[in-house]
Amino acid sequence: MAERPSQCALCERVLPLTFHHLIPKKVARRPRFQKRYDRETLAAGIYLCHLCHRAVHRFHDELTLGEQLNTVEALREDPSLARHRAWAQKQRRPGFRTARRKSN
Repeated sequence: MAERPSQCALCERVLPLTFHHLIPKKVARRPRFQKRYDRETLAAGIYLCHLCHRAVHRFHDELTLGEQLNTVEALREDPSLARHRAWAQKQRRPGFRTARRKSN
């Protein structure tokens, strides 16, 4: 497993992170993946914020993630995830509050 960073690997925001397997565990059990990759590669992953982790799985099925989007670079270059990344970077961080105006 990768060392736990302080920011999301996709949107680069500092938020609580979850571990994302670059080759999903469900497809990593298939013989063709076990023949193609070693154990370290099958267990490799990155840390993503909740929004980005949900987006990765919402936009792509697990087989596509395992075969085509199994690197950080591939995830960043994917058009749908690039749009999500641009949107996520504009979002306020949870718990962040702006000063309230006093009403007269």
